[in-house]
Amino acid sequence: MSRALAVIKSSHPEPGGAVTVAMTLLAVGVGHRGWSVLGVFAAVGATQLAVGWVNDWLDADRDQVAGRTDKPVASGAVSRRTVGWAGLIAALAIPLLGLPFGLMPTVLITLVGVFALLYDWPLKSTVLSVVPYVVAFGLLPAFVVVSLPGHPAPPVWLVAAGSLLGAGAHFANVLPDLADDAATGVRGLPHRLGATGSTVAAALLLLAATLTLVFGPPGPPSWAGWAGAAAAVVVLPLGWYATTRAKGRGVAMFRAVILVALIDVLLLISSGRVV
Repeated sequence: MSRALAVIKSSHPEPGGAVTVAMTLLAVGVGHRGWSVLGVFAAVGATQLAVGWVNDWLDADRDQVAGRTDKPVASGAVSRRTVGWAGLIAALAIPLLGLPFGLMPTVLITLVGVFALLYDWPLKSTVLSVVPYVVAFGLLPAFVVVSLPGHPAPPVWLVAAGSLLGAGAHFANVLPDLADDAATGVRGLPHRLGATGSTVAAALLLLAATLTLVFGPPGPPSWAGWAGAAAAVVVLPLGWYATTRAKGRGVAMFRAVILVALIDVLLLISSGRVV
């Protein structure tokens, strides 16, 4: 693996890229055009790069203990110092990238970065680990809307849906790493609830996000909204049932949660037309 590729991989490009693309598509949906679409992409992308790089910089020793050879710093593909500097530069770029949109958007996107980094340290290993997700994911769609000309206020339902989606994603995201995290002393809220509790929490939060995105906008729900709500109501119980019937390590519920999270992201993107 080249050094450049290792640096990119250390940023957690899959979840970070998904969040950045989702917010960029939402920006197009609410009316951003031209340079402002690129501006939203860059500002949101900087928050995701910062949190990913700082996470791997902070967790380098823990990842080595856990034998995480998939992590570039732990495997020696890139130095901890390099990833730390990359995280610092990305964090400092966040408010600068918000400035073209005005003061309030700059404040909002900076707060997104601050709370994302607060997850990395010190909240990741505390009962408050979900708080940065609630705040940052609620502020992201708010930033996208407020960045429009005239700085319109974001709808409450859109902010609430973002917060619920972020919280649900937190519980779903840590499920595959619960054992490794426990072995290295990470004790966030999902670890305290355990695999079953975290799965239930993720399912309920994502279901709430789905219903908020369907019934929050003014007017009757669209056919896509009804379809998304029906899918969430059906998929989650089926996933739970399949997990209880599995003889080995059941993954059906985890997959059901991920599917509902994807539905929520699609509903969030499509909600731009009613903002």
